[in-house]
Amino acid sequence: MRLALLLLLVTVNCELDIKLPADILSDLVERPEGNSFSYNLAEGEVGEEEEEYEYEINYDWKIDQFQEINSTLGKCGKEIPQLDVSKMKAPHQIRLSYTGKATEMAITWTTNGVTEHEQVNYGPVETDLNYTSTSISHQYKWRYDQEAGDWYYTSGFIHEALMINLIPGMIHYYQIESNGMKSDIIKFVAAPAEGSNTPVSFLHVGDVGTFGTSVMVTNDMMKRMKEKQFHGMIHCGDISYANKYDGERPEDKNNKTFAEQKVWDTWGQMVEPVGSKMAYMAVPGNHELDIWDSTNENGTIYAKRFIMPGNERYFSFSVGMVHFVAVSTDESIDAESTQGQWFKNVLTEVNKNRDKWPWLVVFQHRPIYNSNNKHKNWEGREGGTSSRYDNPEIIGWIDNYPTLIVEHNVDLVLNGHVHHYERTWPMKNVSVWDESYENVRYPVHITCGHSGKGLYMLYAYYKKEKNDSTLYDSYHKSDPGWSASRDNKHWGHCELDFIDSTTVEHRMYQMGEEDHVEKIKITRSKNRWSAATPLSISSTLTLLTLLILMWE
Repeated sequence: MRLALLLLLVTVNCELDIKLPADILSDLVERPEGNSFSYNLAEGEVGEEEEEYEYEINYDWKIDQFQEINSTLGKCGKEIPQLDVSKMKAPHQIRLSYTGKATEMAITWTTNGVTEHEQVNYGPVETDLNYTSTSISHQYKWRYDQEAGDWYYTSGFIHEALMINLIPGMIHYYQIESNGMKSDIIKFVAAPAEGSNTPVSFLHVGDVGTFGTSVMVTNDMMKRMKEKQFHGMIHCGDISYANKYDGERPEDKNNKTFAEQKVWDTWGQMVEPVGSKMAYMAVPGNHELDIWDSTNENGTIYAKRFIMPGNERYFSFSVGMVHFVAVSTDESIDAESTQGQWFKNVLTEVNKNRDKWPWLVVFQHRPIYNSNNKHKNWEGREGGTSSRYDNPEIIGWIDNYPTLIVEHNVDLVLNGHVHHYERTWPMKNVSVWDESYENVRYPVHITCGHSGKGLYMLYAYYKKEKNDSTLYDSYHKSDPGWSASRDNKHWGHCELDFIDSTTVEHRMYQMGEEDHVEKIKITRSKNRWSAATPLSISSTLTLLTLLILMWE
């Protein structure tokens, strides 16, 4: 619905006055008629000028310049100072995302005010931004304070627009006009056309937050963006960690905890140098969806701040020769569930078109395979990678899901959740795997959960068994053969280059290092997936005819 509304608001070289029905989007900002309307969040009055507000993130700082980072113990320290969105007049928190069509790109940004003139101008020529897309604008309020008689937090005006008629695979430029101000002219590359042989490059992170380590990892990626062109970012959940601020869960007088929404604004601004220049594709984690871990956000805030295809929790999209499928690991995926049926249908359809999409990549938050004792494997409910509670309603991840990704020849599974880095061998299950990345037969699982939040370096291995709180390395007595590489001592990010239809290169960078510490080439046979595609009736009859002739 949101993307359909955005499509209605796209214009080309013209002004278009569209009156949206009130029942379509209840939280659209009402814009009175006239040419001078403006509303300012900070002042709450029309037309007033506010003092210029400056907010700076020190991307070039080192570890010792941030507060309380302890790399020896894997502690990420305190969060950086929070942005005050009520004072931020200029367009900020700018972020792009794919819609599923190579000719489109969705965009969101935030301001502290709204006028009748909210739009993005764009085109393939920097000096001639001849396309215009008008935005829809909305905001939300969080946690009503009974004593104060007011809301604890009111968001900025979140604007959403859709850029259409893009040329697949080509460089485009855009400039936002919003709240009486203009953004810089920013460059991005549209997705290559479906089925094209154009190489595709993605960044991959998980479990980021707004810590000093989060800033440093983001800065590493900004440096990499100066060296090569990336098409997009895959963020495997646990995005801002708004559920806590500096490790605390604020409580009201009724002992009800609430998330600190300013953390979302700070995270949005922190990743803007990345997300404004490429599609930032995110899937929610437990700190967005789980009612306890999200401190009662329960997925609502994620939905307000992100524009993803489909229902935004699980969805799929294509970028050239790669088809990506996002799944929500805080929801069931058994054969009877809505997500499980949808997932199987998507995999089935992609496998009918593997000539078009030779690469099939699934990304999610929780990994199903993990060798770090801190979370163990999915089967472990207590402290495991599964849901916090023994919730019988979240099912299908132990049995149905692993079978589907093998049967449908998924190539890569990207994860977060466990705060370390781990890369598996191509594996069918915990008993069957191949110790080679040549002509792989099974999915390779890559966990990149070391992109900001505190690392899982240490673990009280004998606490439950012997009530012994002695801390051991989190890999203590855990060395499964299917784990090809892992690192619990460094923050960092990952990268993927889909070079052609048979080769993908995976790289891992440790925080603060200019060169990658891992570079692995994974190759696949061109006909690996053909065995998974059922024979059509016509091809079956042809085969039977040949057998009969041979018998005769």
